Amino acid sequence: MFRVLFLECMQEVSSFNPVPSAYENFRIDRGNSMLSQRGLNTAIGGALAVLEAEPEITVVPGYGARSDSAGPLSAAGWQRLSSELLEVVDRNADVDAVLVSLHGAMAAIGELDPEGALLTEIRRRMGPQTPIVMSLDLHGIVTSRMIEAVNGLAIYYTYPHRDFADTGARAARVLLKLLRERPDTTIVRVTIPALVRGNELITDTGIYGEYLRECLELEESGAAIAAGVMIGNPFTDVPELCSQVLIMTDRDPAAAVATAERIAAAFWAARERMQAHLTPLAEAIAGARAINDGTVLFSDAADAPSSGSSGDSNLLIRGLRDAGYGGKVLAQIVDAGAAAAAHQAGVGATIEVDLGGALDRKRFSPMRVVARVKLLSDGESRLETMGIPLSAGPTAVLTFDNFTVVAFSRSLSLFDRAMYYANGIDPVDYDLVVVKSPHTEHHMYEAWVRRNFIVDVAGSTSANLPTLGHTVCARPMFPLDPAVPYAPQATLFHSHLSTPPARAAGGAR
Repeated sequence: MFRVLFLECMQEVSSFNPVPSAYENFRIDRGNSMLSQRGLNTAIGGALAVLEAEPEITVVPGYGARSDSAGPLSAAGWQRLSSELLEVVDRNADVDAVLVSLHGAMAAIGELDPEGALLTEIRRRMGPQTPIVMSLDLHGIVTSRMIEAVNGLAIYYTYPHRDFADTGARAARVLLKLLRERPDTTIVRVTIPALVRGNELITDTGIYGEYLRECLELEESGAAIAAGVMIGNPFTDVPELCSQVLIMTDRDPAAAVATAERIAAAFWAARERMQAHLTPLAEAIAGARAINDGTVLFSDAADAPSSGSSGDSNLLIRGLRDAGYGGKVLAQIVDAGAAAAAHQAGVGATIEVDLGGALDRKRFSPMRVVARVKLLSDGESRLETMGIPLSAGPTAVLTFDNFTVVAFSRSLSLFDRAMYYANGIDPVDYDLVVVKSPHTEHHMYEAWVRRNFIVDVAGSTSANLPTLGHTVCARPMFPLDPAVPYAPQATLFHSHLSTPPARAAGGAR
């Protein structure tokens, strides 16, 4: 029997969000509570489906920590989180392998490579002959320290993301190969000094999807054990922020090097194309006015909590009101004060409150409104895509003039319709809908709205990347700098797993 330890540490941050996150932002699963992800569209759910079907595998559920995206994790939060996870590793140091579900774009105050720090410590505790495999979001920032600590990986192939479970399943199959065959492997890494955003990253329709499909073909043909193109998270300002190609092989690495460098060169050539096309607010409002027979979408990518923002931008609401836009507007905002005032007043009451601008105060200022409390809720729901819980805290639906605004007490992922539905709202009933996300799955909005404007306003996740103020990532970096020289050059990371003595003798460790 092989015993496989399951670990999870998932958070994506924006370094430009002034509000630090904390340990309390995380949902913690210890031991068997991790098994609640069975059947869910998560990396852990997908890995469980594969490994629990293998009679020679015993799953050891260890420790899971999952947070919505936010600002950098506090030093105290990181210390507690990492200590708890590593204590579980210490108690299970006799397992045969480790599977770790990560996002890859985490950052903490005092530790800019948390995933690398965790993986290094897991490797130190497990020793050199225990296979360790990680699964990653394609927005992750894979560092050299991370690659040096693992034997294998699996990376998302879709954006907007929907292949969470599939990625976990692929990671599990990589782990099975390492356990059964113990091959010598090489991970080929080619970094690209480019930060990218925009519609060309939508994998079903954009050029980025072409690179990922080639990587998938490498896996399916057996030419590579794993492959992917990581685009990082441009809002996580850390030393190794970049885009990169990764190919894992157990063959002569020369072919993998040539393929990785070729894909990197093609990606670099298309870097201008892979930038967001943003619409100034006044132009977007004029465009919305011109459409009178359907719904318009305003994507507030600059304040996307799923990318790490604070969620309290009122710039689109204010702009629409000040411009006198007359259509029915549906919007969302993170504002604990407004939600609390509504809950105190009760349904049907009229309240005067400041809306927005309570968290990211340098970018947003409070907007005074007189609103009717239409509905109150506990803010509980589940993501359409993954089925995992959403918890917004006390939530209120406020109406004023031609606006309906859902106010949440806590930041949360808003890249689907779950929180609108959970509060008795259907976006199709409105002339203009605000979504705090750069993209959503096609069927959620794009399939039926008349037009989607990605609006160019301020925010800690703005796709207007040069405005953010990067100070830590390597430079020069496109598009932060005017002239960036580049020639693809691979770095190779070799892994050798000899057969452990106890396993060679047929015994259990």
